[in-house]
Order: sequence, then structure tokens, then C-alpha cells
Amino acid sequence: MSLINTPIKPFTAEAFKAGKFVTVSDADLKGKWSVVFFYPADFTFVCPTELEDLADNYAEFQKLGVEIYSVSTDTHFAHKAWHDSSEAVGKIGYTMVGDPTGTITRNFDVMIEEVGLADRGTFVVDPDGKIQIVEITAGGIGRDASELLRKVKAAQYVASHPGEVCPAKWEEGEKTLKPSLDLVGKI
Repeated sequence: MSLINTPIKPFTAEAFKAGKFVTVSDADLKGKWSVVFFYPADFTFVCPTELEDLADNYAEFQKLGVEIYSVSTDTHFAHKAWHDSSEAVGKIGYTMVGDPTGTITRNFDVMIEEVGLADRGTFVVDPDGKIQIVEITAGGIGRDASELLRKVKAAQYVASHPGEVCPAKWEEGEKTLKPSLDLVGKI
């Protein structure tokens, strides 16, 4: 079953952010755009490159009113230890959510049950708490924060411009489409 346009499920978890432990829940994702970024595990190989890429682009996401939540099945304690010991992960200013019970990972349907780890899942959640973008990649394939940023801008544009859609490779400021009988067979 597709998760597109479905509401996020309730959760509460401990997280590490800005040198502190904080509690995060599904309520924190409502009222603003959010990215929930699942990765398999702390102290691994592809994961720190992705998390660093998000950290390098975090200010751009914040300019759009988007909060980022990275999630793995590690604890918030492991997130702090990794943050303190890795130059790449040490750049992170967004919330690193611990999900040792797998509740959030299962809520978003990205749990690899046989190993207890998350797939590389990216979810964009709108201010109503509904999932607008889902991307899941294999464990060996890293994601690109600039492409995610482009997709978030497209999702925000479509949400604020009913009746318009963004074509492939759409960039902010470019022409959009208005689906109609006049466009059928002309693209």
C-alpha cells in the first residue's frame, strides 16, 4: 500500500539535537514541512556521507520552513557518541531520532525485519502531517540532498498552487503545467 497522502502514525522517541537530548513526537512534524530521513545505522559507511550532505544543506531547508529528522534504530545515546566522534556527523544541526524499538521505522514501512535496521527511506511530510514524497533506495545507494531540496520545493509549490503540477527536472521559478483537455497529447 502506498503511503502517499496518508497521515503519519503516532510516535514518541528520544533524540539528540544541538548538544541536548530531546523528546520528539508525531505532533512535532505537524504545522510545518518535514523531512524524515531513515538510514540503516550509526558508525557505518554510506550513512555519514548522506547525513553530512543534509547537514551541508540544512540552512537551505530551514529557509523553506522545513525541519529534518534523521532516524535509525540506534539510540539517541549512540547518535550523540557518533556526533561527537565523526567530523562528518559532527556538522549535524538537525534532530537525530533514536528508534531502538523500531516503532517509527515500522510506521513508515522501512524496517528490514531480519536485521532490525531501516532501509534508506526519505519521506516529505506536509504541514497537515500527510506524506507527500516517498523515496526508498537500496543500502549501497546514497541519496543527494540537493535533489531532495528540489523535490521539497516542488511539493511546496504544488501545495500552494492548486491545479498546477511540476514537470520533470522542474526548478524553482520555471514554468509549471496546468493539466487540462488542451494539454492532452501535446506534451
